[in-house]
Amino acid sequence: MKYLIPIIFAIIGFALSNIFFNSTQAFLISIIVLMVAFWTNEALPLGVVSLLPIILFPLLGILDIKSVSANYSNPIIFLFLGGFFLAIAVEKINLHKVIANKILSIFPPKKLIFALALTSATLSAFLSNTTTALLLLPIALYLSDDTNLKLRLVLAIAYGASIGGIITPIGTPPNLILLGFLEENNLAMLTFIEWMTKTIPLAIIMLIIVSFILSIGINQVKTEKIVSLPLDNQQKKLSFILLAMMGLLLANSFIKIPDAIILLGFGLLMFIPKIGFLEWEDSKKIPYEIIFLFGAGFSIAKAFSSTHLANEISSMLLGLSNLAPFILLLVVAFIITFTTEITSNTALISIALPIIYAMNINETLLMLSTICASYAFMLPIATPPNAIAFSSGVVKIKTMAKYGFMFNLIAIVLTTIFAYFVW
Repeated sequence: MKYLIPIIFAIIGFALSNIFFNSTQAFLISIIVLMVAFWTNEALPLGVVSLLPIILFPLLGILDIKSVSANYSNPIIFLFLGGFFLAIAVEKINLHKVIANKILSIFPPKKLIFALALTSATLSAFLSNTTTALLLLPIALYLSDDTNLKLRLVLAIAYGASIGGIITPIGTPPNLILLGFLEENNLAMLTFIEWMTKTIPLAIIMLIIVSFILSIGINQVKTEKIVSLPLDNQQKKLSFILLAMMGLLLANSFIKIPDAIILLGFGLLMFIPKIGFLEWEDSKKIPYEIIFLFGAGFSIAKAFSSTHLANEISSMLLGLSNLAPFILLLVVAFIITFTTEITSNTALISIALPIIYAMNINETLLMLSTICASYAFMLPIATPPNAIAFSSGVVKIKTMAKYGFMFNLIAIVLTTIFAYFVW
């Protein structure tokens, strides 16, 4: 029965989608439904399900095998590898314990979820959300032995990273795409400060709500004992390396080196004698099934583009232009938020912005669409922070989907209210 349920869902998905889309697009939707069903009911291992596109996409004429397999070596996968090497090094020399003890000395145990969500959001406003999640994950896992609390802390990091991406124009690629679109079409540009003035209140409210909901059910918080120890020489060296990397990532807004090169470069530095701290045996700690998960996500995003399914979904927005303004904002927010769960937010916004602009609605709808593209809280394939949270082993897909669906709806309503009444 565990295997039949996903297949039944896929058949129903194909039948329903075939009414509105062509057969290739319907096959794609049914495969996505099949994979999500397999992931959520855990009938098959995560890595096995994540490799299905390599077989099913070519067989059903969605993508050829060369186009599919290329997605399993996407640059962000190497960014992920480099970040994970650094995270393993942090854990190996116990730097995460020092940082965790510092956090415990500042924040009371009951505020840990908010503290990590806020830290994650702040870092992600300026750094890659992947880097942020990878560096904070060992800290979250060390803070407590309580599995239930660990789960909440890990989700706080993932969701905080996604929320933090909306805070600045450089927080996530869709934000930069919007600024480029505004400039290209001679629309009113937003300065760095103007952008943050619009988004910081929304981000703070989201962080408070997310932290509060994640804290429900945590009655007694048990944390590791605070041991105030000075940094040893190895920890000081790695701290310097991490600070240098963060400085380079911040400066990268002007240097324009691919983040994957920086992260992988610093990650490989961890293996160099007298500089790094790792042996190749340490690389076995990397959850390689998450790499396959990334590949599946990128393959789906590529298929959305090649089958023009993303265009079809975005074009449906044109039929909404006669709705009342508040309802229009709400519906667009809903469509963008849930579509970005299964496709690249960068690709989605690139396609959606020109269509939304053609509706002759003011710039507020463009801003709302861009912000909502960062709200993908339900599935591990939706964002790298979600996948990294899942790689911790303490988060089940069902749990992430349950919390994520709730936070998606909250984010949609809140962002619509801000767009209509504030922006």
